[in-house]
Amino acid sequence: MKAIFVHFYDFSQHSGISKKILYQVDALRTCGMDVELCYMDIDENGCQKRISGGTVIENYGNGFSAKFLKWFRFGALTDYILENNIKFVYIRSFYNTNPFLLKMLRRLRKAGVKVVMEFPTYPYDYEVKGGPLKYRLIFLLNRIFRNRLKNNLDRIITFTDYPVIHGVKTICISNGIDFNNIKLKLQKNENKNRLNLIGVAEIHFWHGFDRIIKGLGEYYNRKRDIDVHFYIVGDGAPEDLNLLIHLSRQFNIEHYVHFLGNRYGEELDSLFEQSDFGIASLARHRSNITKIKTLKTREYAARGIPFIYSEIDDDFENMPYILKAPADETPIDIDRIVSFSKSLRLSPSDIRNTIINSLSWKIQMQKVIDEIFN
Repeated sequence: MKAIFVHFYDFSQHSGISKKILYQVDALRTCGMDVELCYMDIDENGCQKRISGGTVIENYGNGFSAKFLKWFRFGALTDYILENNIKFVYIRSFYNTNPFLLKMLRRLRKAGVKVVMEFPTYPYDYEVKGGPLKYRLIFLLNRIFRNRLKNNLDRIITFTDYPVIHGVKTICISNGIDFNNIKLKLQKNENKNRLNLIGVAEIHFWHGFDRIIKGLGEYYNRKRDIDVHFYIVGDGAPEDLNLLIHLSRQFNIEHYVHFLGNRYGEELDSLFEQSDFGIASLARHRSNITKIKTLKTREYAARGIPFIYSEIDDDFENMPYILKAPADETPIDIDRIVSFSKSLRLSPSDIRNTIINSLSWKIQMQKVIDEIFN
């Protein structure tokens, strides 16, 4: 069956979202779908094109208008889907419902095309609130028109346990892993006098890395036998990143907090090989989320390192290699991380094996296909 995965952005090597989408597409193909990937391509001159399967569907040009036209012109994409006899459309939402997107969905449903839409996060209003000015109109229109999705989608894909979102029945899945592309940590580090923490993210306020830095500030209030270092991998919103830099200076722990920027490929693999403990989301409560199945916790488990998080994630709540932090604003207790990490006897492969038969992208995408077509 012919299918198309619609992504409203371009791709980058270091983006976890980009990797996730490529893994999802590969998984759909493994499940038997003939899938095209539709995305935005932005060339060196700023020219923006919607591309699918190597075909330029629409060229929006460059300049100010192109940045907005791509969110509101879907006629050519709709024609492409219908003319190529595509029967299944998987859309990754940017929380960008508007009358023009709804028109596309109506045309596809009328033609008998199955359409699902993935919401990467839900609820999401707190995450998009106060976003960049260029997106505020998009998010405002979404709030006005999103309840009309209920007549125009077969299902919404969610990583929560909400049975209905915006009036549409959901398919509840987990974020998955492509185990062939995530390198397992080879061995536990034996340095008894040092512990390396790693946090990999496109940094936002809901990651709560400030709680780790404040915890380190308290930890180093007195002399310690074990040095704890925090490696922050990734860029993010300038105000969020600058806050972390300011805090590390305020607590005089710049020597222990390392801002590495984006890393990928062998360089990222090497960082994980040196790391002992993962820092996942510690402040989802700031965006009004209590339950979510994030991509990063799954990567840490697939890499084979223990980790800490604060939300509820049913896939990991009872795992012996996780620590739960309170969902509040208190500094993270670094002594607790040190004690837990040093006492853990599981190998990296032990950790990875707990999820290998349940959290592959193939298993998660098969759930979607079975729900829609069986």
